[in-house]
This record gives sequence, C-alpha cells and structure tokens, in this order.
Amino acid sequence: MKQIWNEIQPADRYQVALNGLLQDYDQKVISLLYQPLIGPQCYSLYMTLWNEVEINRLWSEDWNHYHLMNFLSMNLSDIYEARLKLEGIGLLKTFIKTSGDIRTFIYELQPPLSPEQFFNDGLLNVFLYRQLGRTHFLRLKNFFSDRAVEPGEYREITRSFQDVYAAKIGPEVLNDTEAQELSRLEKNRRYIGKNSASAIKIENTHFNFDILYAGLRDAVIPLRAITPEVKEAIVKLSFLYDINELEMKQILLSALTPEQEIRVDELRKTARDWYQIEHSEELPRLIDRLQPEIYKSDARDEGKTQEEKLIHYLENTSPRQMLIDFSGGSEPSKADLTAIEDVMFAQQLPPGVMNVLIQYVLFKTDMKLSKSYLEKVASHWARKKLKTVKEAMELAIKEDRQYKQWMNDKENRAATRRKPIRTEKLPDWFEQETINKTAAVAEDGETLEEKRKRLEKIREQYKKG
Repeated sequence: MKQIWNEIQPADRYQVALNGLLQDYDQKVISLLYQPLIGPQCYSLYMTLWNEVEINRLWSEDWNHYHLMNFLSMNLSDIYEARLKLEGIGLLKTFIKTSGDIRTFIYELQPPLSPEQFFNDGLLNVFLYRQLGRTHFLRLKNFFSDRAVEPGEYREITRSFQDVYAAKIGPEVLNDTEAQELSRLEKNRRYIGKNSASAIKIENTHFNFDILYAGLRDAVIPLRAITPEVKEAIVKLSFLYDINELEMKQILLSALTPEQEIRVDELRKTARDWYQIEHSEELPRLIDRLQPEIYKSDARDEGKTQEEKLIHYLENTSPRQMLIDFSGGSEPSKADLTAIEDVMFAQQLPPGVMNVLIQYVLFKTDMKLSKSYLEKVASHWARKKLKTVKEAMELAIKEDRQYKQWMNDKENRAATRRKPIRTEKLPDWFEQETINKTAAVAEDGETLEEKRKRLEKIREQYKKG
C-alpha cells in the first residue's frame, strides 16, 4: 500500500484560494447537482475550505491539517481521498511547495459548472440521472430552469451605449494612457471577480484513435467529420459507456448525417441507445471502476509470486469484470450486479476490497452470490475500515471461523429438512496462506516429498472440516 504519509501529513500547512468569487447560487449547484455524485465527505470538505475564506476575499489564513482533521472529524486518509475526488470532478486544484522538511499546500477551489453546462455535459448529467432516477432528475432540471421570454410576444426596445452616452472631447482625453497603465495589475495580484468553470476533461489514456481511423478508411465516414468537438465527445462517451474502437466505428456510422457530418447530440443519443440495448436498458452508475491508486500496492507490475499476481488482478479489475471472468465470459445477472452495487454504496467498500469479498462469498456459498451473506460480511469489513486488497485477504483468513458460523446459523434457521453436507471450496489465496502458515513451523530436516504429503493431508483435512 502506498503510505499516506508520503502524500500528506497532519503537520503540513495549507491555504485556501478561490478561483474567482463563489456565490450562494454556486452552493445550491454543489449541494443539489454535485453532492449526489461526490458524496457527503467531499461536500463537507469543499464547504469547509470555502468557509475558511472571508467574504469578498480570495485567500484564507494559513492552517495545518490537524485543524482540518479536528474540524471535519475525519482521519487524514479520508480527507486525502475526498480531496482526490474533488480534483477529479473539477472542483479543486492542488499546488504544493516544499522547503526542507516543511510542505505547504494551496487548495484552489474551482467554481462549479453552471446548471446549463452541467445538464449538457454528456457525462455528469448521465451519472446524476442514474444516481437519482427520472423523477428527481426532472425535479432538479425544473429547479434550475425557468420560463424564457417569448420572442413573438414582445419587441425589444433596448437602447445601445452610443444612443445614451456621448464621448466628451477635451484636454483630459490625453490622460487615457495613464489610466490604462494604472489599470494593469502587478504580476502577483489578480482582480476579485466571478470566473467561469471549466468543463470536465477526460484524459485520453484508454481510447486508440489510430485504430478507429484505420477502421474508418474502410467505411463511408470522412475523417473531416471527426472535428475536435466530436473527438472530445468520442473520448467522453468511450469512458462513460466502455466503448472500444470497433464499437465506436459502428456508432459513428449510425450517427452520420446525409451531409456526411456528425452532430454531437446525435452521437450521444446513438451511444446511449447502443449501451441500453447491450445492457438491457441499464445506464452506467458512477462508481470507482478500479481500486483507487492510494489503496493499491506499491508494485507497478503483476509481481513474481502467485499472491502478488492475484493482488494485482484484484486491484486492476472492476467487480463486474471479475464476475464475468468467474462465469467464463458470460454477462452476470442483473440481480448479482444490483446486489454488488447496493453493498458497495451502502458500505463504501473500495472495488479491490469488494473483489476479495465477492471471491470469498462465491467460494463459501457454492458459487451462489448470497446477498444477505454478502451484506453481513461487508458490514463487518466496513466497520474494520478495510481499504486495501491485502487487508481484506488477511481479515478473511483471520475471521473465517466466525464467517463460517454465520453461514451455518443462517442455514440452520432456514433448513426444514436434513441436507447433505457439501465440500467447501476456498480461494487459492486462502488455501495457500493456510499452507504457508503451517509450513512455516515445520521441523528442520524434513524432505520435500514428506513436506508435500503432510501439507496435502492438512489441506484435505481442512476441506472436510
């Protein structure tokens, strides 16, 4: 696991800066549109940092992170994770300066998107719709919109500047150069005012346009139709709906107009329709697809041992993809996906930890994903505040007897007749860890063949009882 102390420490100093004045209306946007996506901890961090800046100013006083931890009643790891989420959604920029052993951060709060930008973003609005559902989504859209003036009912009679004001010619006009010069700010100062928010940018690290262009050469789509605006939409849609290059080619063909152009709105609609057909009318939910970087192991590759390879797999695979791998490539059932999503959101388990839980429960319940058992173990892991794959694996091994008792109690209560005893399977990492612990206390002088036989006997005895 990456040490949080390498990234941030309680004694580190910080100041809050505002990228332009934030207003009451911005608070409504963040509360009603952003909070369902980022969660209450991120919202609390943003609002706390905002309130540290005095009204009509752009900078706060200097504080340390002890103050922030005490004020929010959050540990440093949770504050750091909330900070990363705010950065990812475009509400925060972070800067750091190191002088010897002293680190100072600047947390520059960014204004939220306007409601019009948000509802036309193509990414955030889809996540919000999936999170809240149709009724509440429409309610919010109506809350942030109002009736427009009907052009046909009224005639504009607004006067222009030159209709009302006249320039006065005289000797004082010669002072205009001095006025312009005095209006310029020094390099280290800025005017206080309201700034516009930047749209969410998806870094293109997953979509290969060379493959797409190669496919388009055989199609009827001219490359000139892939404008910068369309290209940005392709990157965003490929991330949102997990569309590969060959699938995107077919979507572009469907969105092409008779004029050999691609309109972004039509492209979004076509991609959405494609996804709903492929995934039984479901829209994607805003979840962490993979284990967050802060909770991954230090190893950058798969590692050498079987355990390191497994940890790498669990950290770099989504829970949905792991279910697909377990079923040999077939799509998991809607009930299984719903169960996993409900548990992940209710217990706030990272995806890597959820992967360990899924694997453990599947083996414990004869490959049946029991939601009640999943929830019971997940709530225990949430109370233990598990964040890494390694921690989850170690706790599963340590508490296996207790979890087995929970399962037996459940089966005994539900049983109405005697059932045959099943042979319980276990994940490879569980069996290997048990064998490793037993082998570690073996006597010296034991031959490899004797050790192998003894460990095989232990494994068989474990499976039977």
